[in-house]
Amino acid sequence: MILSASRRTDIPAFYTPWFMNRVNEGFLYVRNPFNAHQIRKIPLNSSDVQAIVFWTRNPEPLIMHLQRLNDFGFKYYFQYTITGYPKALERAVPRPLSAIETFKKLSEAIGSGKVVWRYDPILISNLTDYDEHRRRFEKISEALSGFTKRIVVSFADFYKKTETGLKCIPNFNYKDALDDLENTRKLALFMANIAKTHGMSIQTCSEAQDFSPWGIPNGKCIDDELLQKEFGITISSTKDSGQREECGCIKSIDIGQYNTCLHGCSYCYATYSTATVKNNRMRHDPNSPFLIGPPESPSHEPQQGELL
Repeated sequence: MILSASRRTDIPAFYTPWFMNRVNEGFLYVRNPFNAHQIRKIPLNSSDVQAIVFWTRNPEPLIMHLQRLNDFGFKYYFQYTITGYPKALERAVPRPLSAIETFKKLSEAIGSGKVVWRYDPILISNLTDYDEHRRRFEKISEALSGFTKRIVVSFADFYKKTETGLKCIPNFNYKDALDDLENTRKLALFMANIAKTHGMSIQTCSEAQDFSPWGIPNGKCIDDELLQKEFGITISSTKDSGQREECGCIKSIDIGQYNTCLHGCSYCYATYSTATVKNNRMRHDPNSPFLIGPPESPSHEPQQGELL
């Protein structure tokens, strides 16, 4: 079993105490995001969990607990996002210099192959045009040279909930990068060349458009090949059918919950109600087996992997 922690929220940044409590207890409960009454009990021990993939913009709260995870025998790697966008787009995200220093700290602690840099999503707008992306990407790449082996990029998808957040920004104009393929391909080629200069591989995440002719092949964020290379884990390469068609990730179980991230990114697909985020935060109990909700167990105790 591979755990994803989490595409739906930033567990390292905001819920590390809860996660470490669950490690100590050896299990947690996850609600089906489309049916809150459907509950799954997830074992949290190194015998059942082959690896954990952490998704984060700020792993600092978790770094002090890494030795504890090691002692429990867990294997893990990080998908670490740094874009350096203006605060109008990323209200409460650590600023680039701070994020880069934390990235280096994490890389030194666990190894450069286990910290993947995400420059994602690539949002083309009047605040972040093509030239600005070239500037930011080159600057961050230079700073992270030697501290990561892989970069993941993707161009922004405009779901209804994503556009709702973007339309709230005064005087903000944006466009789909795939509507300007000539400039988008030029940007892809530039990124591929910069990555090569700094000894990093680069791949896309969930892109329908094939950028491999411009040096960026399709990739897997939850990756059987990376798990084999870094940890010697042999695991099925079967695609996760629960993800989008364009997603190459292998099967995993996500332990997060939507509308619980406090970073306040205007383009976020996992947060579509700030009021719900605030309410969920008030309902969070670090001692509960649920990420959000009271510590009481379900009326029927589900067995490992069982749905209630």
